[in-house]
Amino acid sequence: MTEPLPTIVLIGHGMVGQRYLEALAERGVTATHRITVLCEEPRPAYDRVHLTSYFSGSTAEDLSMTPAGFMEEHGIALHLDDPAEHIDRAARRVTSRSGQVFPYDVLVLATGSYPFVPPVPGKDAPGCFVYRTIEDLLAIEEYAKDRGSGAVVGGGLLGLEAAGALQGLGLATRIVEFAPRLMPVQVDEGGGAALLRTIESMGLTVHTGVGTQEVVTGEDGHVSGMRLSDGSTVDTDLVVFSAGVRPRDQLARDCGLDVGERGGIAVDARCRTSDAHVYAIGECALAVDGRVYGLVAPGYEMAETAADDLLGREKEFTGADLSTKLKLLGVDVASFGDAHGATPDSLDVVWSDSRSGVYKKLVVSPDGVLLGGVLVGDADSYGLLRPLTGSVPPVAPEQLVLPAGVGAPVALGPSALPDHAVICSCHNVTKKAIAACDTLAEVKKCTKAGTGCGSCVKVIGQLLPAATDKGLCGCFPFTRAELYEIVRTRRLTSYEEILDGHGRPEARGGDGCEVCKPTVGSIIASLAPTLGASGYVLDGEQAALQDTNDHFLANMQRNGSYSVVPRIPGGEITPDKLIVIGEVARDFGLYTKITGGQRIDLFGASVDQLPRIWARLVDAGFESGHAYGKALRTVKSCVGQTWCRYGVQDSVRMAIDLELRYRGLRAPHKLKSAVSGCARECAEAQSKDFGVIATASGWNLYVGGNGGATPRHADLLAQDLSDAELVRLIDRFLMFYIRTADRLERTSTWLERLEGGLDHLRDVVVHDSLGLCAELEALMADHVAHYRDEWAETLQDPERLRRFVSFVNAPGAPDPTVKFVPERDQVKPDLAVLTIGGPVR
Repeated sequence: MTEPLPTIVLIGHGMVGQRYLEALAERGVTATHRITVLCEEPRPAYDRVHLTSYFSGSTAEDLSMTPAGFMEEHGIALHLDDPAEHIDRAARRVTSRSGQVFPYDVLVLATGSYPFVPPVPGKDAPGCFVYRTIEDLLAIEEYAKDRGSGAVVGGGLLGLEAAGALQGLGLATRIVEFAPRLMPVQVDEGGGAALLRTIESMGLTVHTGVGTQEVVTGEDGHVSGMRLSDGSTVDTDLVVFSAGVRPRDQLARDCGLDVGERGGIAVDARCRTSDAHVYAIGECALAVDGRVYGLVAPGYEMAETAADDLLGREKEFTGADLSTKLKLLGVDVASFGDAHGATPDSLDVVWSDSRSGVYKKLVVSPDGVLLGGVLVGDADSYGLLRPLTGSVPPVAPEQLVLPAGVGAPVALGPSALPDHAVICSCHNVTKKAIAACDTLAEVKKCTKAGTGCGSCVKVIGQLLPAATDKGLCGCFPFTRAELYEIVRTRRLTSYEEILDGHGRPEARGGDGCEVCKPTVGSIIASLAPTLGASGYVLDGEQAALQDTNDHFLANMQRNGSYSVVPRIPGGEITPDKLIVIGEVARDFGLYTKITGGQRIDLFGASVDQLPRIWARLVDAGFESGHAYGKALRTVKSCVGQTWCRYGVQDSVRMAIDLELRYRGLRAPHKLKSAVSGCARECAEAQSKDFGVIATASGWNLYVGGNGGATPRHADLLAQDLSDAELVRLIDRFLMFYIRTADRLERTSTWLERLEGGLDHLRDVVVHDSLGLCAELEALMADHVAHYRDEWAETLQDPERLRRFVSFVNAPGAPDPTVKFVPERDQVKPDLAVLTIGGPVR
């Protein structure tokens, strides 16, 4: 008679529970044991880390962490919507809510945690919610319909996620945090201040250092407001409690297992409870170091430990790295190691730029060992800094925090990391293990690196052979040109839709990165009229995709002030408009400079001054010069035949016509042009992306030129063109470039890379060898017909103007750190205040 297989019962099927099942399958345990899973929710394990993406289009299937056919393949019996209600340890049986009884040889508790709701009056009123499951999100989404405001109690990780979700639902949102700063566990005071400024600039209201005393209800019994501990009352239609979590240990308590004084099922280093037949893993477990870990990476490690112990393998869980990197409300936040400098005699190296919302702190020992750090606003270096923790970095720590333009930042690559450096903390995967693979898919399959929080994907990509992946970034396997075609042909207008539908599997449901977001934003903007999307770059989701300069429709300067560059088509300007520029510069104390592009730049504006400056300029007939965007900058001109005795065509008129036609055209990189009225070439047209030189018979068109550090002389594409022929060829050339160029690729580099070079380009845009010309012309016609000045649009919308403040809580207050000193009857930045660090302890 065949002996029955020993039985493992798993209570709970969240992310950690699913990882435990996978660990059993990888070790062959599913072939030697019967496995039963009791799940409280109506669906299998899903990704709670990216739960908020449900509001931006991700489905429950997108968030699922259970591969199709996994349960059937491994003979696992999954019971959904049927949680365990009683454990009989003496008889080794579990009874579920449905009344079924499940005997076990090994019991594993992965019950997770529950949201803590402060015991305040009104907490159970209609309109109060927690933020933990998909069902919670569905309930919030339904209740939020036809309501105007919402509040989140708690400013930690989940609280900020919840606030972002409420704002995404169209609610005026406030955050109430009892601690003196947001994310008090992960970031220090400086990081919290930077995070606060950035979040307030997004239109959210933040209360720190106050608690919730009462949820106020209206006559209908529904939520109408909140009373805070400082005595104030705020109006709100909806309240989400996200004030931390507590371990779900009631089952363990009821059956007599040891629990911690403050909760959590007590386990030893092998994740065994006080009963040798019962394990506890994840957020419900109190680890041997006395901590309950609320992050997914420690939970995964506990799952691995429990699976190994089942087979008698030597593996222990004695504690975990609490490093984390997240994007909250579009803001990168990361902390790692000893982020708060608790190590005796530790020192801080700090870069703080309150104007751009960037804060970086590294904690080092007196002998230079990197102990930890906090990154807010720019966490690109997290993937390399975290693995260096515990070692002496190959460069001075200040070089690791300085931004470009202030010092000589060091681009640390994977070569700086030792082989034993842990690249993926979610699955404890080292650099050596990743380097043994050839592709990202192989890394994911063999090591699971990159399948957790996703923060390591960028570094993984740098460790892989360069030739194996030509994708735009770690989020997309496609080039920019391929993404352009996907967006155009499928008429996609949402970044989330593009990422979730066409991103790498491990990136779907995530937040993307700083490479692909502005690239996709530019593609959508360049195709906006054709797609039926808004061409305004700060509308809705588009705002989160833009680079720093686009956020305020102005170029940030080295001292945190901004430049104002009105468009002056062809360099032609009336005396009245010159007077307006002079008066604006005088009244706002701006530095003025005539540029090489025949414009006048005004430097030194604070962010709160920008709308007032532009209101006067727009009233005088000026519009945005797009100096801040990857778009057409200028079309220079000489005075041409109108004034010059050598001129053979009206170069000023042509320059003005071209600049007004292509203004606002978003491209992979900036575009510059010029029109010369004769072969003397005073406008330097042959150093531009597209340049025009007059002939006695018409116009010659040159393309692919640029100045700068690597100058290139433009190539002659066509000659003796009429006005209409010239415009038609430029239309085709520009749209073909926008369609096929790589990210941040100037026309000069693109033309040199283009297979077949100039001859191929001429075949395509002059002779229509690919049959694309009609389509390219139609795309340009759409752009011209739908052009709108971004500053004029902004000034007409009070909601859009809300972002232009230095301090949200003091809208009229200037930034006191932006200072100037006199020079040559004008002003210049006071470089003495541009310090590179905070206090060094």
